[in-house]
Amino acid sequence: MSWTQVINPFNNIALSAIVAVVPILFIFWALIIKKMKGYKASLFAAAIAIVIAILVYGMPVQLALLSTANGAMYGLFPIGWIVISAVFLFNLTVESGQFEIIKHFMASITSDRRLQALLIAFSFGSFLEGTAGFGAPVAITAAMLVGLGFNPLYAAGICLIANTAPVAFGAIGIPITVASQVTSIPEMAISQMVGRTLPILSILLPFYLVMLMSGYKKTIEILPAILVSGISFAFIQWFSSNYLGPALPDVIAGIGSILALIIFLKFWKAPTTWRFPNEAAPTLNLDAHYTTGQIVRAWSPFILLTVMIIAWGMQPVKDVFNSIGQVQFEFPGLHNVINDRNGKPIPHIYKFNYLSAAGTAILLSALISIPLIGLKFGEAGKIFLKTLKQLKYPIITIASVLGFAYIVNDSGITITMAEALANTGFLFPFFAPVLGWLGVFITGSDTSANALFGKLQAATATSIGVDPVVTVAANVSGGVVGKMISPQSIAVAAAAGHLIGKESELFRFTVKHSFIMLLFICFIVLAQAYVFQWLIPEYNMLVANAAAVTPDFSRGYTYLLLLAVVIAAIAVIIIMMTRKKIIVRDETIKPSLVE
Repeated sequence: MSWTQVINPFNNIALSAIVAVVPILFIFWALIIKKMKGYKASLFAAAIAIVIAILVYGMPVQLALLSTANGAMYGLFPIGWIVISAVFLFNLTVESGQFEIIKHFMASITSDRRLQALLIAFSFGSFLEGTAGFGAPVAITAAMLVGLGFNPLYAAGICLIANTAPVAFGAIGIPITVASQVTSIPEMAISQMVGRTLPILSILLPFYLVMLMSGYKKTIEILPAILVSGISFAFIQWFSSNYLGPALPDVIAGIGSILALIIFLKFWKAPTTWRFPNEAAPTLNLDAHYTTGQIVRAWSPFILLTVMIIAWGMQPVKDVFNSIGQVQFEFPGLHNVINDRNGKPIPHIYKFNYLSAAGTAILLSALISIPLIGLKFGEAGKIFLKTLKQLKYPIITIASVLGFAYIVNDSGITITMAEALANTGFLFPFFAPVLGWLGVFITGSDTSANALFGKLQAATATSIGVDPVVTVAANVSGGVVGKMISPQSIAVAAAAGHLIGKESELFRFTVKHSFIMLLFICFIVLAQAYVFQWLIPEYNMLVANAAAVTPDFSRGYTYLLLLAVVIAAIAVIIIMMTRKKIIVRDETIKPSLVE
């Protein structure tokens, strides 16, 4: 059986696009108006998309169901695997009592919720996005903020909004790498163009986040700290994206902004300490004084997480893991059965890369942390089962959301909406970010959105006389503000922020801000296309090279050996440091009595 996608089923692109957008409008209606639970809204949306694919687009029933099943499998792995591992790691720190020390440490830097949000949601989240991506940053930072005592809705919502600035360069620059692959525009050119758009948003985002939490007056109160956070991040993001490439902007900018803000707070203090209006009084024992060893031990799961994620992001390490720990197969009944509108078969190969997946790196970080934070493996097993029970509905949501994404892509529904926007002619640069936003809303991934629409963006720009790097970069930049309202991201944030069943509240919290930021980027791109053309980098299109690159396994094994040495060193240092004693109210006692 073979079937070719139909892009314009009514022979009227406007009418076809109106029908194509129905499943997306349903999601907005279900979450904003009906206040439906996330897993129900995503299941119904997938069902509506299947019906439209079959009845309007003429997609065979078998292909529609197989496409949805393929997406659901991708939702379970690797996305669901990341969420489970991330929440498990966080639950270990809580159940072991170590998170109480982390809270005490954060309070020693600042107990102000506004500044904690900048450090964790904005800066640390950006660092995690640069190394892992795919939902891990929001899962970890939202859980941390809730653990610190943040209002769960604000914790999850702020982390989603903060996650916009770094998404384009997430997972060691994979979104830009994919955009380059599908358009033949050099990675560096796309990185430079994105790096001349997003830093503007990065400067404004800390101010926006704090104002969202505390209002305008309380935001102005800590304006110096906000400027330090935003400007340091934006400058490093601009510099690294324009001169170093797409792999490191988030990692360097995240670390740089954390250090800049912490150093600044050594010399500057907010006039008042702001907390949420109905927040319970702090329960921290302010008389407790923890040694450096105890603090390092408490942070050890996240230190290990950072080291592991960096290692997992290296291509030689991925090559080694994939050579020994990957199962891939052509999806039965679906692979090369659907043809795109040009008659080219669409491959459907499922990769079960259980070793190189980011979720595995997070899980190993958690497992190595277990003895270091004073837990037994039996206790950790119970915590893991508890985590699985906690994430039951979010995993269903993620699986159904990815099933929805696959059916709308395979049926041609997504391309119909893209074609409608591509017919806007002179105004297309204004709507180019909307395509990226739409792609990320549907798939939950800037990488997937670039793979989906990158070629269309480049071809349409060329046809209207605009440099294609402008619209391809717009697809990347527009996608970042779609991340905060993607049903997949909402499900992840709700799971980590203790908002399971309240996805509609979280969606309503973020949706307005997504549209505001999207409009902002649309105007920037329109100006870049016609007014500030001097911002466009010079480049030469890539020439296809059929030569296959042989993986360098020796480098991969060398990196893994270094990783093992680093982890062993960290473990030894933590064990040695935690032999010291803690002083509580001038009384010396053993660490086990206060942990």
